Amino acid sequence: MANPAPPRKSPDQPWRTEGTPEEKPKPAPGGRKMRGGWWRLVLAALVVFLIANFVLSFFNEGDEPTISYTEFNKQVDAGNVTKIYAKGDAIQGQLKTAQDNPDGGGKYTKFNTQRPSFADDQLWQDLTKNNVTVTAQPVVQHRSFLANLLISLAPMILLIVLWIFIARRMRAGMGGTGGMLGRKPPPKPVELEPGAERTTFGDVAGIDEVEGELNDVVDFLKNPDAYRKMGAKMPRGVLLTGPPGTGKTLLARAVAGEAGVPFFSASASEFIEMIVGVGASRVRELFAEARKMAPSIIFIDEIDTIGRARAGGSGMGGHDEREQTLNQILTEMDGFSGSEGVVVIAATNRADILDPALTRPGRFDRVVTVSPPDRGGREAILEIHTRDIPLAPDVDLSQVARTTPGMTGAELANLANEAALLAVKRKQRQVTRTDLSEALEKVQLGAERPLVMPDEERRRTAYHESGHALLGMLQPGADPVRKITIVPRGRALGVTLSTPESDRYAYTEEYLRGRIIGALGGMAAEQVVYGVVTTGAENDLEQVTNIARGMVARWGMSDRVGRLSALPTDAQQAYGLAAAPRTLDVIDGEMRRIVDECYEEACRKLRDHRGQLDALAEALLANETLEEADAYRIAGITRLTKET
Repeated sequence: MANPAPPRKSPDQPWRTEGTPEEKPKPAPGGRKMRGGWWRLVLAALVVFLIANFVLSFFNEGDEPTISYTEFNKQVDAGNVTKIYAKGDAIQGQLKTAQDNPDGGGKYTKFNTQRPSFADDQLWQDLTKNNVTVTAQPVVQHRSFLANLLISLAPMILLIVLWIFIARRMRAGMGGTGGMLGRKPPPKPVELEPGAERTTFGDVAGIDEVEGELNDVVDFLKNPDAYRKMGAKMPRGVLLTGPPGTGKTLLARAVAGEAGVPFFSASASEFIEMIVGVGASRVRELFAEARKMAPSIIFIDEIDTIGRARAGGSGMGGHDEREQTLNQILTEMDGFSGSEGVVVIAATNRADILDPALTRPGRFDRVVTVSPPDRGGREAILEIHTRDIPLAPDVDLSQVARTTPGMTGAELANLANEAALLAVKRKQRQVTRTDLSEALEKVQLGAERPLVMPDEERRRTAYHESGHALLGMLQPGADPVRKITIVPRGRALGVTLSTPESDRYAYTEEYLRGRIIGALGGMAAEQVVYGVVTTGAENDLEQVTNIARGMVARWGMSDRVGRLSALPTDAQQAYGLAAAPRTLDVIDGEMRRIVDECYEEACRKLRDHRGQLDALAEALLANETLEEADAYRIAGITRLTKET
């Protein structure tokens, strides 16, 4: 199975890396920029220190009141003093009973006073007479100078920690979202260390011809000196094109894993931000990192997001940001001399809309088309995706590959996973042939729906599907009927599954007409049996329209239109931009002619074989689902097998 996508090193980094060592922790922020602000930090710390001392001294001095010596003598004579401590003429003491402060401020028990130097009283005798204890320790315990210093330094230490934290966050933000605030200094080069298990060509199957073209890149990255001695330069960029799910991203990772070089991957959309210039900044950082760790590979997925052909007018907002990002990619790729050992690989399924400046030689020199795999490739892909799935002895992967023409690697991986899920639900120890068959039906036809239909509508659906199946059996060269069912699946009330014996790469006019006749079989059956047409043929008519339009306007199968490609392949483009109004009228007329001829033939064949149509419909009503062998047997038609 393919390895999971490599992680990002930080949230602000829009690309992922694979095969690169973890960078060592960076030192605390310092340098010239921080030194310029040290005097501000010292000044702020000094202010905080003075304020803290002032506050502490205020609280310390306000804890115990200072009373008059007269009041002190009065309390001694009253026997209300329990103990005192004297140092010189300064006296601290404690009362037995709290007294009102003569100066206001509530009651007090501990006090300070000062004995006048001219006093000539019998203080010691009075203290002894009233049993006052003279202590050797101060009655009021004040904090030491060290304690006061530590307490006063605490706000300053907190301020320094906060200052360093903010400075580090600002430095980290300069290279990411804060591209407009400054540039992040490039980290020092690091040594390449062995990483985790990498994806290689052993994890890729079914596209051997593509591997052959990419082996040149692998060999260059492994042996660059041999190419330099010969004066050969490696393509600066490789563009992988093809339908979704064919394995373009997996191929790019396999090239990096096979060559053992660092792999930087990102989606093109991750470079785009609302702020103009951020995308270009991220592109510069990505290419700088790749050059630092060369030889390396940069992979940009879905490059059509930013690589669309540029318009002639000036852009605004996000459009302008997209163009700036594209211009930066073009500039960076122009900066390659061929000796850095950095190869850019991009993937898209819309190569036709890319900007010509991106696909010209010197940027993406090599365009590699990744097509859906053939039968042997599908079998090899299934073997890879079932390596960790226990298969029952009755499973024949070659047969599964034969019945899955046109499916991509991603769809085959999903098929294997769905079969495994079915086996788990059924509490089986192995995946059986039935599991794979039902998983294929679910992937191709949709999941079953618990829908209860009225008997009349159920019978009409049976005739509808029987019409599809019977015309598929009768039409020469048509795809064999694999299964017929009137069990609702997905959006359909019934499904007829037909797949070719072997992969087809070119279609004849006879085959396409047969496809149209087969697609119109459901509507024709309803017309022949009931004399009415229902909405159940909506999807059939969509297929018929697409085939007829291609025959007339793209494949030159109409004498009136001629050998022209009159309509664009992009269905989103307006037809009027590609053909004159008169040509469009001719195309419309020819499409109607072909479809009407096919519909008349479908109705005629069903009338001529009404007995076989009724037999298939009754069998469907009784069994709901007919497999290939049963369907041909009930229809009384012998199918000629064609092995490839």
